[in-house]
Amino acid sequence: MTAPHDADGRGRAAAGEDPAASGEDRPARRVVLALGSNLGDRLANLQGGVDLLCAGTGLRRCVVSPVYETSPVGGPDQGDFLNAVLLTSTALPARSILDRCHAAEAAFGRVRDVAWGPRTLDVDVIVCGDEISDDPALTLPHPRAHERAFVLAPWHDIEADAQIPGRGRIGDLLAALGPAGVRRRPDAQLRPCA
Repeated sequence: MTAPHDADGRGRAAAGEDPAASGEDRPARRVVLALGSNLGDRLANLQGGVDLLCAGTGLRRCVVSPVYETSPVGGPDQGDFLNAVLLTSTALPARSILDRCHAAEAAFGRVRDVAWGPRTLDVDVIVCGDEISDDPALTLPHPRAHERAFVLAPWHDIEADAQIPGRGRIGDLLAALGPAGVRRRPDAQLRPCA
C-alpha cells in the first residue's frame, strides 16, 4: 500500500503528520457506515453526511447504496427515515472513524436528547473489518445491525455477499426479517464521494 500524498507529492509523515494517527501504519480494511435522517431535508442531510465523511483523508473507494425510506424502530412516535449505507476502505483506527461520524452528525445539528429519537443525521459504524469490540463507546460489529432491515437492505444492494462477524450473511439476516417497513426510493439518489 502506498502512503497518501499531499498536493506537493510528499507523504503526510514528511509533512509533519503523525502516521499512526492517520492510520498509515495499518492495513486497509472494509468499513460499513449506516446513515439515517428523519428531520429537515432528509436527502440533503444524507448527502451532506456522505460528503463530510469522504472529505479529507483516510476513507477510500467509497460506494454509496440506494436510498430507502423506513419506518422508525423503537423510540418515540416520529416520522419515517431515509437510510443509506456507505461502504469504504480505510486504515484509520475504528475510534477515528467514529469521531468522524460524530463530527458529521454535529455539523448537521444532531442532538441526543431522547434515546432513539428523531435526528437530522445519524451515522453508525456497523463493521470495521473483522474487528470485534465490546467497548460501550464503540461495540463492533454494531450490536443491533443484524436486526435492522434499514441497515441490511441498502447494504445488501451494494455488497450482497457480505457478512456480519458472528451473525452471518446479510442476505440471510435480511430474509429472516422480511421487507416490512422498508421501501427503496428510486427517486432519491445520493452522489458518490468525489
